[in-house]
This record gives sequence, structure tokens and C-alpha cells, in this order.
Amino acid sequence: MKNNPFTSLLFALIVLGFTSSCVSTTEENSNTTDEITEILSSWSEGENKTAILDFVKQVSDENSKSFVPVENRIAVFDNDGTLWIEKPLYIPVEFEIAWLKEEVKTNPELLQNELFKGLVENDMSVLKKYNTFQLIEQIFAAHAGQEVSDYSNDSRAFLDTAKHPKYNILFKNLIYTPMVELVAYLQENDFDVFIVTGGEIDFLRSVSMEIYNIPPENVIGSSVQYKYIAGENGSELIRTSEIGSANDKYVKPTNIQLHIGKKPIFAAGNSDGDYEMMEYTLSGDGASMAVLVHHDDADREYVYTHGTEKAVKDAKTKGWHIVSMKDDFKSVFEKK
Repeated sequence: MKNNPFTSLLFALIVLGFTSSCVSTTEENSNTTDEITEILSSWSEGENKTAILDFVKQVSDENSKSFVPVENRIAVFDNDGTLWIEKPLYIPVEFEIAWLKEEVKTNPELLQNELFKGLVENDMSVLKKYNTFQLIEQIFAAHAGQEVSDYSNDSRAFLDTAKHPKYNILFKNLIYTPMVELVAYLQENDFDVFIVTGGEIDFLRSVSMEIYNIPPENVIGSSVQYKYIAGENGSELIRTSEIGSANDKYVKPTNIQLHIGKKPIFAAGNSDGDYEMMEYTLSGDGASMAVLVHHDDADREYVYTHGTEKAVKDAKTKGWHIVSMKDDFKSVFEKK
């Protein structure tokens, strides 16, 4: 049978179309695989990363039974030990020590306070004499009478210059790359992300946007009461010695309600101080998730359990995911 030129041409077009279709599909699959690989790229492949990806997919897919409207996608993160380093001392405490050492030069009567004297003289054992509330109460009182903007400027100046004694890197740059990556991933999926920290609220607000892309109004922390003063040259807010809130443990859920007005569906913490916040987050009716960062990497960071015992012990029965810094983090800090 003679070849029909039209038939041959039609066959060639079909083959070319099929080949093109296969290439296109292959490229799409390759691109999709690359995109998945790039999501949370500093996390190791494993159960925890998969659980996070699945959770976000479920709550953001309108066809999912676990779908959560955008306005209710609230995520809360502790800061010290969850988003940035907290050893050998909390960074807010490092700031207060540096501030006190300068302040006593013109205000030596501060040395009459046992805590302040110990901190100025680098006697960290003095910290063991006080509980968390007492420490917050005394340290915050040292700033009584200071204008809020001046306190924020002092905080920012410290974070722009002070370096960690072990890494010789700015404190503000010692943020956990995988956790900051997680914040960004949630934001990309229309989560409103808040920091709920035991640290001083204005201290962290001075740098939260720069290092986390979290605006200052989304920072909830320990605070003092402010005093409003109006004069001929304008008005200002002054810090007082009265504690507004010691934002730790059971206080965190109450402040979440006070500042946000909605129950979160995602929470991340690292210690017993975050226990109630994670417990509260998982107490809702819909989909929710909580992760507990476990410091078990002596080579890249620190190993410690003090202050985390109850949270680690109860995590499994509470339904919290324990994130191993050693096993789940490909990298800990971004190289600067």
C-alpha cells in the first residue's frame, strides 16, 4: 500500500504532540518535586517535617475536612530557646547586665541592690536566689522613669552590637534557621504569626520585624505598666516599676486571649514555660498542632533539659511533636 502523505504528516504531528506532552509533564513533576524539596529546606526529611507539611496543607485546603478560614489561622511561637538561642543566659538578661554596667557609672546607688551588684560583678550565682517573677520585677524596676522610646533604642543598640561569648556572632543573628523558616512557611500560607515570650515586650519589638518578619504589634511579652505624661513639648510614655505582666506558663494563654482574642491552631515552644500555651492550643475542636524544640545537639548548640522536664515527659500523651535539634535540623544557625 502506498504511503499517504497526509497520513504520514498527521502521524508525525501526533508523535510530536505526545512527546511534547510527556516532556511538559516530566518538567511539571520535576518542578513540583523541587518546590517540595525547597519547602523547609533546612529541616531533615522525617516524621516531624512531614507532619508540619500535612497539617498546613489540611488547614489551608478548602476541600479538606480540616480546612480553617484565613482569619482563624493563628500561630504562636515562644522566643527564647524556640526562635533564638537562650544559653548561657537569656538574651534579655544579657541586655540588662550590659545596661546595668553602664548605668551604675552615673547611678551607683543601684549597687545597693544585691541582684544588681551581683550582675554587675559577673556573679551569676545571684540569679538562683530569685524566682522568675522576682527577677522580672527587680530588673524591670531599674528602668522606672525611663521613656519607652529610650528603652527601645537602648535595646536595639545592644542587639546591633553585642556578641555571643561562645560564637562571637551578634546575639540577634543566633536565630534558629529551621524555626524562622517555619515562621515564613506559615505566613506564606496565610497564618498570622505571633511571638509569645517571657522576655520583655519592647526589647523584642525593637528587632522582631528585622529578624523574623514579625511586626512589633504581633509580639506579646512580659511588660511593665506605663505612665502617660503630657507637657508643653508634647507627650510621652514613661516606664514605671509596676509589673504589667510576667508572661510565663499559665499567663501565656491569658495574654493570648487579651492581645489576640482567638485560640491559636499552631504553637511552638521549648520548655515548661510553654506548657500551658501548647496545651491551650490543642484544646480546640478543629485541627491544631504543637511542636516542642528539644535541645539535644552539643556540637552545634547546647544540650540541656533543666526547665523542660515536664514538657518533654508529657509531650507524647499531649500530642505534641518533639523536634530534635540534632536530628530534625539540617542546620541550626544561618552562616553570617
